[in-house]
Amino acid sequence: MSKKQLLIIGFVWPEPKSSAAGSRMLQIVDVFLNADYKITFATACAKTENAFNLSSIGVEATQIELNNSNFDTFISNLNPNVVLFDRFMIEEQFGWRVLEQCPNALKVLDTEDFHSLRKGRHQAFKNKEQFNDNYLYNDFAKREIASILRCDLTLMISEFEIELLQTKFHIQASQLYYLPFLINIDSEALKNTPKFEDRNHIVTIGNFMHEPNWQSVLFLKQQVWPKLSQLLPKVELHIYGSYVSQKAMQLHKPKERFFIKGFTENVNTVMQNAKICTAYLPFGAGLKGKLLDAMQNGTPCVMNSIAAEAMFGKLNSNGIIEDNIDTFITRTVELYHAKTSWETAQKNGFKTLNKRFSKSLFEVDFNSKIEELLTNLHTHRQQHFISQILQHQTLQSSKYMSKWIEEKNK
Repeated sequence: MSKKQLLIIGFVWPEPKSSAAGSRMLQIVDVFLNADYKITFATACAKTENAFNLSSIGVEATQIELNNSNFDTFISNLNPNVVLFDRFMIEEQFGWRVLEQCPNALKVLDTEDFHSLRKGRHQAFKNKEQFNDNYLYNDFAKREIASILRCDLTLMISEFEIELLQTKFHIQASQLYYLPFLINIDSEALKNTPKFEDRNHIVTIGNFMHEPNWQSVLFLKQQVWPKLSQLLPKVELHIYGSYVSQKAMQLHKPKERFFIKGFTENVNTVMQNAKICTAYLPFGAGLKGKLLDAMQNGTPCVMNSIAAEAMFGKLNSNGIIEDNIDTFITRTVELYHAKTSWETAQKNGFKTLNKRFSKSLFEVDFNSKIEELLTNLHTHRQQHFISQILQHQTLQSSKYMSKWIEEKNK
């Protein structure tokens, strides 16, 4: 019996050392590999030097083009059982082609985060206003919700965002699936992370091309560190992340103990050397990979509510959640010096990993969900007739625009 085929159409090549999205993609790949799928990863994005070597884990990787009918031949020959779209923009580009060539393929959308929420919060931030529904119901949301409705299943990384989709946009629960970060937990490694006495300094990490991360760095430099550095006169702030821009390097001020460190090959070493991870994000969505990295390395965090959103559920956080800037600074100092509180926060982080992000909690159920949909796809689609309406109407415009571009490019 031949293996089932999964085609992943990627927004970018996975870069697990550069972004949480890259790690997340490889976690999903691992689940399908364990379910004995043959996997092909295709993307129109240029490969970077940080791109993960997919062939090293048995995944076939191929380059495709936007607005090119060669993709039709490619996917028809591949004839996948499941097609995973990496973010809704990819479904917009390729969804109609998948439907035409492989109408019986299960279409799964991985959102990474709810882009419309992040865009709306960003706009409110730029306008210096409180986020509200007027910012949520944006033009970006019209596209993203349409894409969710067109797909058979949408993977959501945040319980908060699932509730938002159901209450604000009335998406049916049967079209959504909660699949957070999936961590292989090594209990012994957790126990053996460096102790309180063996750590120094404060760290944060994040891809500099991701706007929430860049704004967070600016916030730390302008509003947090001037006060915090005076209260912690021997402490340094180390900022790591890929794709450091020239404007970011201008913030590098060793005399002020504010260091732009840039890309790191080993986030675990960085986190284990630090006493505290800080994360104050003025806007954003989804789950924050830096907090997962911190918890896996026994590093307590000081964060604001947007950074902590959907991370801890009903469990205690692995540190401090605080939005008031002055209190944020004061409590950072307290945690930095208080061994007992620090060790309690570390244990809370280990518990969160085990109770909320262990791969073993999700893998079997997710595989069952995929198999159930493959078996009952026709019935599932009948129950979501709006999806078929959107396929018929919305994608016609995408289809003919794509064909026009292809002709224009000849």
